[in-house]
Amino acid sequence: MEKPWDLIVVGGGAAGYFAAVTAAEHLQESSQTNRVLILEKTPRVLGKVKISGGGRCNVTHACFDPKELTAFYPRGHRSLIGPFHRWNPADTIQWFESRGVPLKTEPDGRVFPVSDNSQSIIDCLTCAAKEAGVTVKTSHGVVAIHPENATPSRFCVSTEHGETYHTRSVLLATGGTRLSAGAKLATSLGHTLEPDAPSLFAFDISDPRLDGLSGVSVTHAKIAFREGKKSEHLQASGPLLITHHGLSGPAILRLSAWGARIFFQKHYQFNIHINWLPDTDVEDVLTNTRTTWGKRQISKRSPFEGFPKRLWQSLCAASSVPEHLTWSQLNKSTLKQLTQQLTDGIFHVSGKSINKDEFVTCGGVPLKEVNLRTMESKITPGLYFAGEILDIDGVTGGFNFQNAWTTGYLA
Repeated sequence: MEKPWDLIVVGGGAAGYFAAVTAAEHLQESSQTNRVLILEKTPRVLGKVKISGGGRCNVTHACFDPKELTAFYPRGHRSLIGPFHRWNPADTIQWFESRGVPLKTEPDGRVFPVSDNSQSIIDCLTCAAKEAGVTVKTSHGVVAIHPENATPSRFCVSTEHGETYHTRSVLLATGGTRLSAGAKLATSLGHTLEPDAPSLFAFDISDPRLDGLSGVSVTHAKIAFREGKKSEHLQASGPLLITHHGLSGPAILRLSAWGARIFFQKHYQFNIHINWLPDTDVEDVLTNTRTTWGKRQISKRSPFEGFPKRLWQSLCAASSVPEHLTWSQLNKSTLKQLTQQLTDGIFHVSGKSINKDEFVTCGGVPLKEVNLRTMESKITPGLYFAGEILDIDGVTGGFNFQNAWTTGYLA
């Protein structure tokens, strides 16, 4: 039998590549024979890295306190404090910059290559793999992994082409478990799976208040979901964007991430409450404006600095404010309606839309079945996991890549 590989990584994405490079470099440092193999089912490796962040690759997020960092992970947050102590965004930044990829931090904390080109990250990873002696085989989908009793080989890995490989250790880094061969491989090796569901998606909303406003955005809004049990109530805040199909932007994406399983169970039919001006005493401003702007027409201009004019006019119309009504003519009943539209407008969500190139899913191998110091299976010795195949997912902003780097490195 051919000499077994030290490690076979199933999946040539961010987590798989980072794990393979780390393992191969450690083997080199300890002067051991280095036999690390990546098997990728598609013709190209690092495909998700290529298109992420609009082709720029949001490498990580500049949040360096492990406990604070875990708050951005709807699934896995309590369990990630330890792993993030061992490999966090500071380590990621240092790793890439030490290998010739300068990074920059944008005002919102997202970290990108200075080149604004994801190819910089791909070139860095592929070059590091080559230098470390990692073997990469594309168009090699894995169909089965069988434990072996023979020593030193623990596993026999079979591909769709009928080839077989023997290895001491195997790492599953196949991405989200939805329609994933990795899910079948994990269950065949004794693991259960948390149900998968899409995360990070925009909301489809058909509402006259949003008609014709595609492209209009609000810099800070608060979105709330208040249906069902109080324990299931959710809220998120941040920028909000009106789209052709409804609503998107960081606030919506955060809510979709935290509510991924709830919204899936509701078949994406539910109501949200929107406060367009969460940091403002709206009723007080409107009451004062009645006096100070008495003769001005209400719909002509918003009294809230920076509030989009077209959105203001739409909400005025929804509040039964006639086009030519002046502030001095605003009665208490209409003022109350306008306050309600601005601070607690109810919108019905009728579906979801993919957010640009985001295709994150929640679900996967439960963390209780994995040793989080090493990412090794507690059920099948020699089996490891990294990336989205684990029941870990983050909100948008570089957090899912950080999960890939951290779990890949530890594995």
